[in-house]
Amino acid sequence: MVVGLVLGLYAVGAAVRWLAEHWWIPAGCALVAAAVGAAWWRVRAERRRWEAVRAAGLRMSLDELDALHHTRFEYAVRDLMYRDGCADAVRTGGRGDNGADVKATDPHGRHWVIQCKHRAAGWGGAAIGTPDLHVLNGTARQVHGADVVVLVTNGRFSRNAAPFARSQRIHLVDRHLLARWAAGPQPLWTLLDHVPPAR
Repeated sequence: MVVGLVLGLYAVGAAVRWLAEHWWIPAGCALVAAAVGAAWWRVRAERRRWEAVRAAGLRMSLDELDALHHTRFEYAVRDLMYRDGCADAVRTGGRGDNGADVKATDPHGRHWVIQCKHRAAGWGGAAIGTPDLHVLNGTARQVHGADVVVLVTNGRFSRNAAPFARSQRIHLVDRHLLARWAAGPQPLWTLLDHVPPAR
């Protein structure tokens, strides 16, 4: 044990002497690390600035939305909410999403839960009916704590969907309303009726 301690002290002393004789190596490493760190910070700051600029000017046409895969459609809805000032907007869709494809908190403190239904054929695709609304209605407030519940589609809703949605305080965004929202610059809550008041 004593021998090991002596050897350890000798190794430390040798390392200190070597560093004293070759001081430019650790100094150079420190400078390189600082430069890399500064460059990484600048890239992150630039990316944040670019995302803010992009979000502020984000506009999407129906043709662009129609061409998206359903997953990219969910990201597009998330980006539109982010554009409107929902800094925490997140895409949550996928297996086990419990009816929530996008969640966000608007600048007024209201929690939004959005279900997205993309139709490759747009208005000509199958209409969104009450079964989808039943699923959303069963989870949006109880599971996700939503203040505002929305189902958005680039297609259309069935005849029975609107009365059921009104009775359950679910907001429907069909192709026509989506076109107005995506074209900007109005946030979604200014285009919907009977949105709950600010928290």
